[in-house]
Amino acid sequence: MLFDRQKRLLALLKAHGGEVNNLDFQKLLFLYCKNVERVPSYEFVPYKFGGFSFTSYADKRRLTENGLLSDTERTWKLTSAGKAAAKVNSTIQTEMCLFAKQHAHLRGDALIAAAYRQHPYYAIQSEIIRRILKRDAPALEAVEAARPSPGVAGICTIGYEGRSLEGYLNLLLTDGGTVLCDVRRNPLSRKYGFSKRTLSSSCEGLGIRYEHLPELGIDGERRRDLHTQTDYDALFLDYKRDDLPKQRNALDRIVDWVKDGERVALTCYEIEPRQCHRHCVAEALERAAGNDWRAEHL
Repeated sequence: MLFDRQKRLLALLKAHGGEVNNLDFQKLLFLYCKNVERVPSYEFVPYKFGGFSFTSYADKRRLTENGLLSDTERTWKLTSAGKAAAKVNSTIQTEMCLFAKQHAHLRGDALIAAAYRQHPYYAIQSEIIRRILKRDAPALEAVEAARPSPGVAGICTIGYEGRSLEGYLNLLLTDGGTVLCDVRRNPLSRKYGFSKRTLSSSCEGLGIRYEHLPELGIDGERRRDLHTQTDYDALFLDYKRDDLPKQRNALDRIVDWVKDGERVALTCYEIEPRQCHRHCVAEALERAAGNDWRAEHL
């Protein structure tokens, strides 16, 4: 069973002849999602060569395992089964064919430059921008203007419920976050991108340091049967009374990071901070700092 985004990915590849090298296809997918789709199939982050979708590469692995893409490291290549599975409705197919025709002459540096000029924010982390835009001072200036302001040292919190990995990371970047502090007891998730290994490597690739403080987490057994805000409030009252006072060392580590100029984002699952223990941690840190900080909830 394919997700709709995976069908569209296969169809877009088919519209471009069924085989495209890695960097070119990532830029074509980026431009198609940003410029054509009303609800983008994939989100992107500013990465080493411009806009990049971690999710698209996770899909590439799955599609390869399912025999729909060839097992090649340097290209995206449809198999015969992949060509048969690349089915979208006629309107989308027409849009893809038009897009492919419009971009048929763009490959390599010219394609990357087009992506940078059209969406400068996604070029802010590029390692090749000086070569790609070396004769285009206005485009370079636009990229600099799109760069988020440095974050103010302090605390914020963020939950990943309902968010893609890329959307979540963009929130951290635009807020100026420098340290992501995972306060889950067990940093595992069925949602792509949010288990410790993937989340930490994704953050570090964007210049955000990942730290895990499991001692600040709440055991999963205690989180069962939470149905109302009253249930959550009772749990967090116990947590603040019985758990947090024992974690002075962990709290002091976070305080020291902020004193060193870091902007620390406390993270867990729930999108609503009042239904997540991270708001208790943030309040404890505010008290420890003499209320010099006010935690923001992204």
